[in-house]
Amino acid sequence: MLMKKPELLAPAGDMEKLRIALDYGADAIYVGGEAFGLRALAGNFSLDQLAEAVQQTHDRGKKLYLTINAYVPQRNLDELTRYLHQLKPLAVDAYIVSDPGVLASIREIDPQRELHLSTQANTTNAAAVRFWGEAGVKRFNLARELTLQEIAAIYQQTAAELEIFVHGAMCVAYSGRCLLSTALTGRSANQGACAHPCRWSYALVEETRPGQYFPVEADLDGTYIMNSRDLCLLEHLPQLVQAGAASLKIEGRMKSLYYLAAVTRIYRAALDRYLANPTDYVCDPLWIDELDKVSHRPYGTGFLFGKDDAQVHTADSLYRRSHDFVGIVRETRGDDRFLVEGRNRFFPEEELQLIGPDMRQTQFKVGVLHKEGGEPVVAAQPNLRVVMELPKGAKPGDLLRRESAEDPNKGAA
Repeated sequence: MLMKKPELLAPAGDMEKLRIALDYGADAIYVGGEAFGLRALAGNFSLDQLAEAVQQTHDRGKKLYLTINAYVPQRNLDELTRYLHQLKPLAVDAYIVSDPGVLASIREIDPQRELHLSTQANTTNAAAVRFWGEAGVKRFNLARELTLQEIAAIYQQTAAELEIFVHGAMCVAYSGRCLLSTALTGRSANQGACAHPCRWSYALVEETRPGQYFPVEADLDGTYIMNSRDLCLLEHLPQLVQAGAASLKIEGRMKSLYYLAAVTRIYRAALDRYLANPTDYVCDPLWIDELDKVSHRPYGTGFLFGKDDAQVHTADSLYRRSHDFVGIVRETRGDDRFLVEGRNRFFPEEELQLIGPDMRQTQFKVGVLHKEGGEPVVAAQPNLRVVMELPKGAKPGDLLRRESAEDPNKGAA
């Protein structure tokens, strides 16, 4: 079978992130609405915002997919029906679903809508792909537990449109089908309200010693026996494309704007280089170095090469962060001067890095800072807009960062 150009699919938790994902190289964006998605705590899109998001993506020749991938209890079926009727006029390119009942409702209310199957549906074989295909599904996000050989075999037996996660957080539950959050907090992961208890600190209690807590390979920060490494398949893009991946998906609708921009531009650069010259393709060490500058747990390849676990180790518990996101370029003011919105405090004479689409990046020293009205300021603050000089070639939408003073093996998401 001939290799097709795969799509780079990025997440967006709000309108600003949607624009960033488009600017930094995504071919398509997936977002959540105000109901029935699996990221209820993320920034989600109202009906009006969805209409605007569709317009913006289509104006740039890109696609927008909407997640309706929660498992819907009986008591919410009428609400689902009303929501689908409200969505019907919007030109969303596809719905991402997992619940067969949701799929059936869409086929009844909006039969022309393209359907993509979520990883939550746990599709693990060609027979399942054919089954869902007969039900109206066009694209299949395969279960994350599959190996590269299994992905290739499914494609060879079905020629189906396959979507594969290539980067982001992994869940210890089977393809994210977790009951732990419901059991401990009453918040269902399968209905979009996961409390992420797998990231909590746990200890062991022996029944005859109540109140005595025994750590399990604990470090100074606790015991995180259910944490998994973050997925990173950058170095294996050629194998995924050759195995039949039609869409390469980045996880992270709840991640930061900086994460989204930094990761998307790297996968864009790598994919473009591979497609331009598959024979001589080599993964650039710069790309790996740049991914290490994004807050993450230690990277791994998940189950792609047949490992029998998701690499869950105490040593993998904490986020690593080597750089802080400190500002976003909003407007040009002429003569290399720009309006920058602060996201973290920074000062004149500090060394910062500017990054932008197409792997643009440069280091520079901060000069004098002014408020929009012209008065000088001693520091840029979060949410304060300052006018400052930036290196030549800077553009609105570029991001500013600096090396973190924190331990690079610690940090927040």
